[in-house]
Amino acid sequence: MKPHHHNHITRIMLATGLVCLSTVVSAANVPEGTALAEKQELVRNNGSEPASLDPHKVESDVEFNIISDMFDGLVAVKPDGTIEPRLAASWENNGSWIFHLREGITWSNGTPITAQDIVWSWQRLVDPKTASPYASYLGSIHVVNASLIAEGKKAPDSLGVKALDDKTLEITLTQPTASFLPMLAHPSLVALDKTLITRFAEKWTKPEHFVSSGPYTLSEWVVNERIVGKRNPRYWDDSHTVINKVTYLPIASEAADVNRYKAGEIDITSTVPINQFALLKKTMPDQLNVSPHLATYYYEFNTTRAPFNDARVRRALNMALDKEIIAEKVLGQGQRPAWLVSQPEIGGIVLKNPEYASWPREKRINEAKKLLTEAGFGVNHPLSFNLLYNTSESHQRIAIAAASMWKKNIGVEARLQNQEWKTMLDTKHSGEFDAVRYAWIADYDDATTFLNNFRTGDSGNTSRYSNPDYDKALRDAAMATDLAQRGRDYQRAEDLLGQDVPAIPLYHYVRAHLVKPWVGGFTPDRLGYYFTKDMYIKKH
Repeated sequence: MKPHHHNHITRIMLATGLVCLSTVVSAANVPEGTALAEKQELVRNNGSEPASLDPHKVESDVEFNIISDMFDGLVAVKPDGTIEPRLAASWENNGSWIFHLREGITWSNGTPITAQDIVWSWQRLVDPKTASPYASYLGSIHVVNASLIAEGKKAPDSLGVKALDDKTLEITLTQPTASFLPMLAHPSLVALDKTLITRFAEKWTKPEHFVSSGPYTLSEWVVNERIVGKRNPRYWDDSHTVINKVTYLPIASEAADVNRYKAGEIDITSTVPINQFALLKKTMPDQLNVSPHLATYYYEFNTTRAPFNDARVRRALNMALDKEIIAEKVLGQGQRPAWLVSQPEIGGIVLKNPEYASWPREKRINEAKKLLTEAGFGVNHPLSFNLLYNTSESHQRIAIAAASMWKKNIGVEARLQNQEWKTMLDTKHSGEFDAVRYAWIADYDDATTFLNNFRTGDSGNTSRYSNPDYDKALRDAAMATDLAQRGRDYQRAEDLLGQDVPAIPLYHYVRAHLVKPWVGGFTPDRLGYYFTKDMYIKKH
């Protein structure tokens, strides 16, 4: 997904009401003459045990990697940024958006998928009773009443999404949204089966109950051991699927990930350990895959808890980090130092770092010391706090480096704490933290995918940051009629984050994996996703 394409395509459709009639979709593209293995099975390490497989209960790629293999949305975004039809065969915009579902699409149990399923699913997403981390998402798209429903001020059935009949869906927006179509591709917007969820409630994700709409369905889930997906023969595009079985492993240890890969037990690793990267690049260059990734790694503050309710303290900690050392020495896989929560280049615009990012190191450190003194901290009253991260060798190495820099540069003590992924998420959402490691992977190619997490009241705003000027900058960006104006509004928002620092950006990502030479079709997109339906196993 390239920065210019999403918004360009969407603006054309907004302006012309263009109908999409394409039926060509991305799937396993096996080159002519390729000999395929008789056994089409794939094992991929997913890095952690998923918190859930309910698309409305989750918030990270740990879950979305699996959900994206098992569910289809209305549309998807191809690696070149163009929009492709999925459950929807075509659409047009005539004041409101009309989507026409494919003929004959069914759930994996054979019952029809209808427009009413999508309406119910989206109402469930925004319903405060669901408590979805993505409850604010449809509000970000400007669907009528979505924000008011998420805030508990209107009933879910007032959402601006209607089924005109079983195969026709109408979506009404309060204003044009430049990233509308790519935003619809997000995994939180897949259709879910109302009958199934009504009957089994929280247990609907158990393999014996599970019903999917995508190329795979759930056949096995052994907690902390494996999740197995089997090919869904009722998937509308099953004829273009090659892999028959996919196993997702929840191995958090990067060393164990590589060891099991070398032992032939894993086909695709979740990542590549920092301390092994250089050696693997020398010894297994043909199996090392490194690709750009629209994602930012950061330390988020609880801005309602002293002393982090003081922007001077947060800004001082940001200034005191040597981010080039973290990106180039601690990591060294191509990551870039980050001073923006978003990205320097995203969605066709270029954003500038805060002014202090270009200062000489000593000037930044002296300013950080000055800010801490103004906030009441110094030699006789040193700042100390807890820095929480989820269990991982890489997160530990980065936290150790950051704590060392804070100690050496400004005399601040960061006490390191680690928790398993699901526990850390619970801690983060409950607000029981000083600072917590997190990262945001873009949901679509536009700065709002990062910036919305710091809007007042947003369901993703676990920092509890609130600034009316920041909120206004994002509202203005959403109303902007051209890309240049949106860029100026996003810059205003980033400038405010650079001063208020509800989160310290550390680096912008790359994705690194080890991939067996017999795996064909491995093509991560800029959001970091790679789909099992696009892959195949070569004879070996």
